[in-house]
Amino acid sequence: MRTEKLPSGPRDLVARLQEAAARLPGRMTVMEVCGTHTVAAFRSGLRSVLPETLRLVSGPGCPVCVTPVNYVDRAVAMASIAEVTVATFGDMVRVPGSTTSLERARAGGADVRVVYSATDALEIARRNPGRRVVFLGVGFETTAPGTAWTIQEARRDGVENFGVFCAHKTMPEAMAALASGGELRIDGFMCPGHVSTVIGARPYEFLARDFGVPCVITGFEPTDILEALLMLVTQRLEGRAEVEIQYARSVRPEGNPAARRLIDEVFEPCDVEWRGLGCIPGSGLRIRASFAAHDAERWFPDPEAPPPREHPGCICGDVLRGAREPAECPLFARVCTPDSPVGPCMVGAEGACAIWYKYGERPRL
Repeated sequence: MRTEKLPSGPRDLVARLQEAAARLPGRMTVMEVCGTHTVAAFRSGLRSVLPETLRLVSGPGCPVCVTPVNYVDRAVAMASIAEVTVATFGDMVRVPGSTTSLERARAGGADVRVVYSATDALEIARRNPGRRVVFLGVGFETTAPGTAWTIQEARRDGVENFGVFCAHKTMPEAMAALASGGELRIDGFMCPGHVSTVIGARPYEFLARDFGVPCVITGFEPTDILEALLMLVTQRLEGRAEVEIQYARSVRPEGNPAARRLIDEVFEPCDVEWRGLGCIPGSGLRIRASFAAHDAERWFPDPEAPPPREHPGCICGDVLRGAREPAECPLFARVCTPDSPVGPCMVGAEGACAIWYKYGERPRL
């Protein structure tokens, strides 16, 4: 494992990247797993200076986007129960379910509230002891420690009406599914910076060892991304597959031990469904039996919800696998827009379709 800091001048980095990429034996496909990297690459104009031999594709790094439609349906069903309040991050409110969304359920009278953290939801539960407050625990390893701490706090304080409907997921297993899927050849991973501040670099080592895919953990400035791409191209030219840390100012090889300990205390691994990727073994986090009193899924094991159904024209699943680009969708910027999203990738701030709509080329109508 290496931790490197390359010269940071953007012009120098672009020149060095173009020179290195010109020596590649063929086209190299790099997946930026995190949606924030996709935003940074578009907003900075970085994509326009990439060599033709280097291709960037988006991955499943938007937590709202990879949440399956049946989770949304169950959340809507919970919100429809008279004595229940559903608390959620803002993006989840607008994600379409099979027939409706939390936003429309709220317009119809359901008590759906937007919060900035799990602790905000816990405070709502404290102030409303006669209601059951369900926090939608959606996110990767970045937000899971906060959810875990809040569950512990609810148990310590005896707040029995607070529960979490857990949909937390772990990123390395999804990356392995992409590396082994065969649909898209991935020649390098730009590993997610935020997730890596929690889990560190070691959980990615099997990707390099078992699949031969170079990995670089990087930050979110344009120069960070350029440095990471140069490091990935250099690995390929040298015939190496390792995990390197470009984002050394924030990421340590061991990650954040306290945050990882919180996750392990409250959650246990489970098989879970990812939109577009199917069921990935061991890639989910479920609440341990010792905290079952705060597991909203146990409160409402079989809420009345319609059979899950996605819009037949939506290709969000393909986009999340990097198999297709947003502009290839027949609905993109025509039927599906940020004001009227058909799929989740047009909703989330880190969704590839929303990013392409805001910064990329749109098809002529």
